[in-house]
Amino acid sequence: MSVDVVTFGCRLNTYESEVIRNAAASAGVENAVVVNTCAVTAEAVRQARQSIRRLKRERPDAQIVVTGCAAQTEPQTFANMPEVAIVAGNDRKISAEFWADQRDVLRGALDFRAEEKCRVNDIMAVRETAAHLIEGIEGRARAFVQVQNGCDHRCTFCIIPFGRGNSRSVPMGEVVAQVRRLVERGYREVVLTGVDITSYGKGLPGGPKLGKLVKQILKHVPELARLRISSIDSVEADAELLDAIAEEPRLMPHLHLSLQHGDDLILKRMKRRHLRADAIAFTSQVRRLRPDMVFGADIIAGFPTETDSAFARSRELVDECGLTHLHVFPYSERPGTPAARMPQVPHALRKERARLLRQDGEAALRRHLGAEVGAKRCVLTESNDMARTEQFTPVRLAAHAEPGKLVDVTIAGHDGKHLLAA
Repeated sequence: MSVDVVTFGCRLNTYESEVIRNAAASAGVENAVVVNTCAVTAEAVRQARQSIRRLKRERPDAQIVVTGCAAQTEPQTFANMPEVAIVAGNDRKISAEFWADQRDVLRGALDFRAEEKCRVNDIMAVRETAAHLIEGIEGRARAFVQVQNGCDHRCTFCIIPFGRGNSRSVPMGEVVAQVRRLVERGYREVVLTGVDITSYGKGLPGGPKLGKLVKQILKHVPELARLRISSIDSVEADAELLDAIAEEPRLMPHLHLSLQHGDDLILKRMKRRHLRADAIAFTSQVRRLRPDMVFGADIIAGFPTETDSAFARSRELVDECGLTHLHVFPYSERPGTPAARMPQVPHALRKERARLLRQDGEAALRRHLGAEVGAKRCVLTESNDMARTEQFTPVRLAAHAEPGKLVDVTIAGHDGKHLLAA
């Protein structure tokens, strides 16, 4: 039986899950389920544990391997689960040699004690990130390319650096080669992904920035129709990236920003490197360079010490930055982080504030959808009847289309969540 991979969390995990699938299958691993976990919230960890128990009930003969950020940061949590055969660290999960070493262990279905299950190293000791060439991601219209991993920043709420290690980048030539290979396989859109991609280039010769990487891809892979970049930290956006935004039509007009909050005191307590005015200035500057730019953002509701007035400033930021696609998270305590030791906002209030922020996001999206009616857009088809515009806005198609194609449509209306093509 084949190797199945169940993925939680970010786009980088989605990419790495395909690497895991290929590496495990090439090593001859059979009848195994790999659960690639996320550690960003306590709820993400709970969902992973719940999924592991369900998978074992559904496939009692399969061996379950747990990896990902939650496995890296709290390996014993998963090692103590009787359903789990092996817990693999983030640096090992994408290694073909690791899967070859574990093949016979998994075939033997040995009943290890919890302390024998862990294959987790010190992630902070990892210094390099290699390019892992994949043929694309099965069932997806666009392909993802990992350009960077890890994070050097220590936001007080975030445990991800302890799951991913310090920042390290894939050399530009290797990134360009992978993009070219994906285009040759028929992909029209490629997404650059990582943990903190605006820190790209640290440790590489010459210290190239993300903007230079973007320009090199577009220059050396002229057949690439659309290039998209994933979540960025606006304070690290370099001059060449801004220049590419202004001058390169194949770089898509959608940026997802790691804003997290709209109040300066909370931002300082989060140990973020920008203030409210910086976020507003950045979105204003980018819109001057690219008037059709659309912004998404991550925002946390109910961070420790958040007052009503501080929360109100986060809500106001939605309009002041002109945000369209919101990812709202109620604050979740992560053991070992400084924020977990701060005075906490009651859970019910966190959920209520998250609900209000999502409501604001839904209203902002409806305004954007309304403004699109009558526009002509080139969309990338994702399924028989769904597509995305250049601004990453979802579109319901009037007729079936083969996934992965670029199609010109006219926007006839919207349903509050999607654009409707004529």
